[in-house]
Parts: sequence; C-alpha cells; structure tokens
Amino acid sequence: MLSETRQQATHDVVAVLPGRADDMARLGILLGHDEPIVTVIGKYNHGKSRLLNELIGQEAFSVADKRETVKLADRVHQGVRWLDAPGLDADVGTEDDRHATHAAWLHADIRLFVHAGKEGELDAKELALLAELLEDSERTRRQTLFVLTQVDQLASESELQKVIGAITAQFPRIALNAVSSARHRKGVDEGKKLFIEKSGIPQLHSELDGALGRVPAARTYETSLLFTEVRDELAQLIREREASLEASRSLQRQQRKAFDQGLANVIKKVGSDIEVMLEGLGEDFASIPDTAKDAYASTAGKRERAYIQIAYSRGCIEIDSFLAGHGVIGLPSEQETAARALNTVMIAVMGVSVKFRKDLRRMFCTQAGREKLQGDFTRYYEISSDRKELAVRISETESSIDALQKASTSLNALEVMA
Repeated sequence: MLSETRQQATHDVVAVLPGRADDMARLGILLGHDEPIVTVIGKYNHGKSRLLNELIGQEAFSVADKRETVKLADRVHQGVRWLDAPGLDADVGTEDDRHATHAAWLHADIRLFVHAGKEGELDAKELALLAELLEDSERTRRQTLFVLTQVDQLASESELQKVIGAITAQFPRIALNAVSSARHRKGVDEGKKLFIEKSGIPQLHSELDGALGRVPAARTYETSLLFTEVRDELAQLIREREASLEASRSLQRQQRKAFDQGLANVIKKVGSDIEVMLEGLGEDFASIPDTAKDAYASTAGKRERAYIQIAYSRGCIEIDSFLAGHGVIGLPSEQETAARALNTVMIAVMGVSVKFRKDLRRMFCTQAGREKLQGDFTRYYEISSDRKELAVRISETESSIDALQKASTSLNALEVMA
C-alpha cells in the first residue's frame, strides 16, 4: 500500500512540480527504510574502486587500469550498501557523469568525494561538484567526506602537505582524509600494522563509523525537510494560482459589466435619436411602392428611404464603434462566408440595410427590439477572441489548482503513512 501511495504521490507532485522529481525519488528511498548508503564519487582512475575494496575488506569492485565502472555497482556489507559510481569524465558522452551524479544526489546518505593526490589541486569541475555536495550537506544533513587517495604515489611527506595545502586553500571548509589503498593492502597481506596505520584507512573507517551513526537522525531530518519543502511549494503555488484565478474572474465580471452597461447606453441613445427623427417625419412615403415610371426619377419614397438608411447607418456606426472598442468585430471562422465584406458582427446581427420606418422603429424604439440587439451582440462579445482567451486562461488556472490540490492531498497521504 505504501508503495502504491508513494508512486501516486510522486506522479501527482512531479506532474505539477517537475523540478522536484529528484526530491520525490529521494523521499521514496528514505521511506524504504533500507540500509544506509555510502557512495564513492570522483574522477576516473582516482582509485575509487580500490578504496571501496579496502574499506569493506573484499575484492567486491573491479579494479583495472582501463575504465571498468560504467554503471552503478553496489555491494551490501555489514548492513551498509556501498555504491561505486562511474568516474566523472570517464565517458565523453557524459552518460557516466549522469550515473555518478545520480548516485551522489539520489542514493547516497554519505558521499566519499575521492581525489587522487598525484593530481594536485582540484579542477574546475571537481570544485563545482564539491561545492554543490557541501551545500546539499548543509541543507539535508547528508554527509560528504573528502578522501585524498593514492598518497603513496607522492614523492615525499612535504609534497603531500603541499597538495593538502593547495586543496585547503581552494576549500577551507573541507577536512581531508589522506589514504593509500596500496599501503593498506600491503599491510594486510604482509601483516604489517605500521603500513595499515600509515595507510589512513583505519582513520577513514573511524570517520565513516561516526558518519554512519548519524545517518538515522539525518534521514529523519531530511525526510521532514523534503515533505516540508514540497508541501510549502505546493501551498504557495495554490495561493498564487487562486489569486490569479480571482483576478481573472474579477476582470471577466468587470469587462462584462462594462460591456453590458455601455452597450445598453449606446443602443438607448441610438434609439432615442431615431425616435426623434421618426417623430419629425410626416406622411410615410417610404412605404408607398415606386412605379415603373419612377425607376429613374427622384421620388418622395426614395428620398425617405435614403433618409431612413442614413439614420440606420449612423446608428450602426455608433454601435460598431463601441463594439470595436471591446474587440467585437469579425465573425467566428465557422460563420464566415466567401464574401469577406459580409463577415462582420454588425451585418450578422442587423443586416445590410433598413428601408422602412416600421423596421427601424421595431429594432431601436421598442423594448423587445433593444433587448434583442443587446442579447445578440452580447453573444458575439462572449465568443470574441479576447473573451475566449480569458475564459481559457480561467479554465487552465482552475485545472492547475485542481492538479496542485491533488498533489497536495497525495503528499499528505504519503506523509501520514511515513
């Protein structure tokens, strides 16, 4: 059940916090309550595998002049899991670097950072990695021990002290453990205690024993830290998304209110102007049909119909100007016709022309007419590009909040079961 809950929590959290993928994977390891893990990390051919063999007293890890470690190799010994990571820079394609970094960051409770004494001071890549490891140690209480290997290959004690001084100058905070795996092996094989003592391995063992004793408390601290960090980040994002959602919804309401009120005022004004104009007219000549002989003549009916059309056009211009200010211009693509000039909201709602008083009065001077115009234009307003973009933004924010809340719930369930 814990495994399923862990997988679900990891999936839900990483879906919304991809940057926390490693932290969630680390939580999975911490909640597994497995044996403490010691990882050896460093550059290729700096004696990592040989060091591990001496520490556990077994030829468990392959040692050769050519590159042997190309993936994580591990061995459980006396309740401790020992990991041998590929050497940094061993693979020009950097795949080994990724394996090594993965081991250091994800699996290890204790990191043994190995550097060969014959190489002198640390290079830029080692400095950067060591700085990250120590920074992580301060944050999570995972421990990093610096091991200066192959010191037997240095010409003298003074040369060793020179190398130690150079590295200490680069990293004043670090405590160096100088060791020689070769001396230790010679001492063990030949029964020479002095070689064993001078190898530095017993002192490193002592350091490791102390570090291993601190692992349970460090794991408890790190588990709490990761739960707290992820939970707080989720909570912060939820607050931010909810504030964004409320701002978008408030803008949506304000825009609609301004549009409704503004459109109603424009329609009312246009209606009042047209009503005044219609009241000033005398006999209704526009409704009298023209005869054939009037085809090319100017008649009272033609003049009135033109007058009515002008009044209609002026009203349309006022409404269209208002609509344009709110982004309501063109029709949705599914309503467009081959005649591009007809693909406007104004024509879709009001048509091309009005010739008679009764039509003009019905559209602008009656309550039903004004309400219809208000409703038709509002429908196009709500499907205008700006309003649709705002609605999509609101929907996406709502979905984001749901996903964040789901992740928070899953994380809480995992924490309760931890």
